[in-house]
Amino acid sequence: MSASFERGYNLLKEMIDAPIASYLSSCVRCGMCASACLFFTETNDPKYTPIHKIEPLRKVWRREYTLTGKLASWLGLAKPLSDEDLADWQELLYDSCTLCGRCTMVCPVGNDIAYMVRKSREGMAIAGHAPAGVVAATKRTIEIGSPMGVRLPAVKVQISHVEQETGLEVPLDQEGAEYMVLLSSMEIINFPEYLSALARIFHQAGKSWTICSEAFEATNSGIQIGVGDLAREIVMRVVEGAEKLKVKTVISPECGHAFTALRWDGPNLIGRPYTFKVQHILEVLDELRLAGKLKTEGFEAGRLTYHDPCQIARRGGVVEQPRNLLKMVAQDFVEMSDAGTMNWCCGGGGGVSANPDAEAIRLLAFKRKKAQLDELGPVTLVTACANCRIILEEGLEHYQMDVPVVGLTETIAAHLVESPHFSPPLPNPLPHTRRPDGLGTRVGEGTNALSPLGRELERGLAGEGEKP
Repeated sequence: MSASFERGYNLLKEMIDAPIASYLSSCVRCGMCASACLFFTETNDPKYTPIHKIEPLRKVWRREYTLTGKLASWLGLAKPLSDEDLADWQELLYDSCTLCGRCTMVCPVGNDIAYMVRKSREGMAIAGHAPAGVVAATKRTIEIGSPMGVRLPAVKVQISHVEQETGLEVPLDQEGAEYMVLLSSMEIINFPEYLSALARIFHQAGKSWTICSEAFEATNSGIQIGVGDLAREIVMRVVEGAEKLKVKTVISPECGHAFTALRWDGPNLIGRPYTFKVQHILEVLDELRLAGKLKTEGFEAGRLTYHDPCQIARRGGVVEQPRNLLKMVAQDFVEMSDAGTMNWCCGGGGGVSANPDAEAIRLLAFKRKKAQLDELGPVTLVTACANCRIILEEGLEHYQMDVPVVGLTETIAAHLVESPHFSPPLPNPLPHTRRPDGLGTRVGEGTNALSPLGRELERGLAGEGEKP
């Protein structure tokens, strides 16, 4: 037995807490969870049945914590878990599970299968069976602060661009602000219009806000790879930044797992309650709407539909807020089948988008989302997660569907009642292309020449100039 496998096995033993023991003992093997998983429905392969994905964890539980399992082990009647088993299960636990939680919604006995997958990943990662792409993203997050290698100079470049575009200040390290805004790397690089939208919305609402130079990244790769210690370290950066600046509320951006990690897992990870509130940006926008501080005019042309990000809607409870906001700017809004808490995943959450090995199965699973869209024929697809947005764009391109994907926050900002002196947004100076490791944009790739601002941001990504 190798040292890494032994550590992984022992950690799987530690992960079996009272909830997991009750889930495993109450599972009736009905297979209903299969019908809720897009990796099963689009392949019809029984190995993708969600409860089957946690078989290594079940083996450890049975062998270590049940009388029949102990007897079978003592008599040599049960095959023990092996390192080869874990290697075989990497595809099932990482490539074909987004932790979306849809399987949990249909389980007749209420088993949280996504929770068990998350705990299974702890042992997998320690045993050395996490995908290389997810490992690399996590390493960058720990060492640099961002899964895509984004450093503070790159953030400052985008701040400068937004300030030039809007004529508004983007406050950095402002103590005592009401809101501390987090950003995902994808928003910083792929969708800087999100930051521009925030500047304009908070200006109209008269709200104070800031970005923390020491904790601007929202993405928690520790949750995605399944290592609690790393997830705790990433959460603590945000907690320390928020407490240092004495802010009232930390805003999670349009990013699903960032919201889950900070809002729901965070206090348990660090072992104490926060001194501030955590809200998703859509929750904040809906509060501004209710307070009469979000004033819009005009409506979107054409039919719109909304993709509910799993971690925000199903796992996070933010369901009505986006619909309240869409009513402000859309006259022809139509719901997908199974919308809201039962909406189908885009296929790229839970670290799947950072895993090049999963690309083929992910694009195959996207047929489920394609079917939802084919049924409606929308002109525009709106969502509220930068990772979903990337995956949706890739899936639509793969299946040759001409449906633009936009973020809800910037859609609202596009309809703000603006000052007469406001200038229209400038184009993003960066090419929107995919990195070969599946993590988003590589600055400068696919273009012959960058603008001066684009070259400046490229230097920021490389860590040249000012250090974080």
